[in-house]
Formats: sequence, structure tokens, C-alpha cells
Amino acid sequence: MPNNPIPVIAIDGPTASGKGTVAAKVAERLGFHLLDSGALYRLTALQALRRGLELRDEHGIAKLAEHLPARFVGGDIFLNNENVTAAIRAEEVGNMASKIAALPTVRQALYGLQLGFRETPGLVADGRDMGTVIFPGAKLKVFLTASVEARAGRRYKQLIDKGISANMDDLLSDLKERDERDTKRAIAPLVPAADAHLLDTSAMTAAEAVEQVLAWYAHP
Repeated sequence: MPNNPIPVIAIDGPTASGKGTVAAKVAERLGFHLLDSGALYRLTALQALRRGLELRDEHGIAKLAEHLPARFVGGDIFLNNENVTAAIRAEEVGNMASKIAALPTVRQALYGLQLGFRETPGLVADGRDMGTVIFPGAKLKVFLTASVEARAGRRYKQLIDKGISANMDDLLSDLKERDERDTKRAIAPLVPAADAHLLDTSAMTAAEAVEQVLAWYAHP
């Protein structure tokens, strides 16, 4: 829909770069809808794990994705009527999500679902290929990143705050593996769009990052 007048802000970046927090706050400030595309992959991964589907069953996983009973209510994420906001943040689910995101049929199954989130007055879409694949005509594209050490530190704090035990070395290793997988995959690799604004948040607060994105949106 190249002529769609509904504005989109695409915020892409690697795992734990803070893009989810920034996207949610930008959407709140502008009164826009929010698409957490990573949550769709995590929901698909959660469904696949619960049903015992293996990674090689690409067709079966794609079918799950195509008919995903997902709902976003405020800051909560529902699968049917079950609140799975916490469940999809488990490391096992995140790892599975990163792997199935490399499956072409799964990406295609979720493509139309993601386009459907574009509604008035506008959309803030966060993920890994929002500006390059899903919304290439977005009014503003931002590629949010941070050093792997900063991202591991944030993830560690998130987990500890939720009462979940975490090991910094394991988190560093996990993030490096995910970065490698996401940037090297054949389909929609994690790369900045050619016209994206690059924002390194290693030494920034979420509030500072939000203000920068809003400034870019106000003065493109």
C-alpha cells in the first residue's frame, strides 16, 4: 500500500536494544497504535513449543502463525484469552522465536497480519524488518542499537527485577548468537534501512531516546 496516507514510524534494532520501550512510549505520546512484531514471533514460538512442534516442521509452524489468536490490550499480550505477557519473555521462547523468524513461510504467514495494524491516526511498529520489508514507505525509520554489553546489562536487570535468575555470561553469549542469526539470515536480515536514522542508545536513557525519535518525526 505505497499510497496509504496513515503515517508509520518504523523502529528496528537487535534484541534488548530498548526498541520496545521506546516504541511504546512514542506511540503513547502521539496517540498512535503499536505493533510489537517481535511479540508475534514470540507468540508463534510459544504456541509451537506448547504443541511440541520441532523447528523442521516449517509448514506446521507457519499454520500456527497464520491463525495466531493474538490480542494486544494496553501493555498486555493475549493468546486467546490467556495473558502471556510474561510467558513470551522466557529465554527459551526468545531463542525459538529467533530461529523461526528465519523460516520464509512463517515470515510470509505473519506479513499480512502485521500490515493490518496500520490504522488511523498512525502506527509505531517495532521489530527487525519494519523499515526494510513490512513498511518500506514509513514516514520515519529508526534503527536503534546499543553495545552488546549494554544490552546484556539491561536484559539482566529486567530478569532480576522480575525475580528470574540470570547469568551475565550466558546472556552475553545468547545475545551474540541471536545477533549473528538475525543479521546473517537469508530472509529479511537485521540491517538498517538505507534511509533510517541510526540511534545508539548505549549511553542514553529511554526517555532521551524517545525525545530524539519524536524530534525526528516532527522535523523529518
